Amino acid sequence: MYAVQYIAIAVVLVLMVYVLGRYGRGEFEWGDFLFWEAILIGLLVVSIFPVQIANEIRKLLGLGRGLDALFVIGIGLSYILIFRVYLTVDKTEREITELTRKIAIELEEINRRLEEMEKKH
Repeated sequence: MYAVQYIAIAVVLVLMVYVLGRYGRGEFEWGDFLFWEAILIGLLVVSIFPVQIANEIRKLLGLGRGLDALFVIGIGLSYILIFRVYLTVDKTEREITELTRKIAIELEEINRRLEEMEKKH
């Protein structure tokens, strides 16, 4: 095993404990916890058996070298993560817009009632 494998294994294990801690503090939901732990377990397996996994992926994808296969998989997973972040941000923006509209409507109603009360007095 190479030194970089030991480093990768240590980093992944630390990240797994970190994710578990955040879940324990209630900062992660169950689905998020499972998602990140699955990703980290995958990274742990790749860290332990990089050559074997790279060769299997290479054969499956028909690529020339095993490292190319790992890069293709890594780029694909990165796009999936970016898309997931995009969906979360888009949902949050929609919720903020909806809340802003509701608050604006309620403030307008309050201002209208205050003006009516001032006219009566």
